[in-house]
Amino acid sequence: MHCPYCHRQITPYRNPLPTVDIIIENNNGIVLIKRKNPPLGWALPGGFVDYGESLEQAAIREAFEETGLRVTLIDQLRTYSEPGRDPRHHTISTVFIAAATGEPQAGDDAGEARVFTGRALPPLLFDHTRIVTDYFNRKEAC
Repeated sequence: MHCPYCHRQITPYRNPLPTVDIIIENNNGIVLIKRKNPPLGWALPGGFVDYGESLEQAAIREAFEETGLRVTLIDQLRTYSEPGRDPRHHTISTVFIAAATGEPQAGDDAGEARVFTGRALPPLLFDHTRIVTDYFNRKEAC
């Protein structure tokens, strides 16, 4: 890559990409989506933060786009930043806990959206098994 002004060789600067994931509490369970775009499989609703958007705004938007649910953010679980957590990019995800009522409807890049109760969950993509385990451990500790 070359500078458009002086034409010197430059190294592109790369940053991790900010994302959000949302644990949506609904009907005594949590909402998961089955992705219809690679990587395929079950995951928490979530996605990339848009320019000019807060993490909270991104979480509310992504939850609605992928599940059709209007959520109320309750708390922030924590932030996950392991460079290999997403095989496509180095992402940093802030995970929110939210509440919603109603039946989830798959939308955006979700092929399916369902409520799962208890710890009996399908295999999850990314580091979402760790995230959900942290969530259940935190709930049990309270």
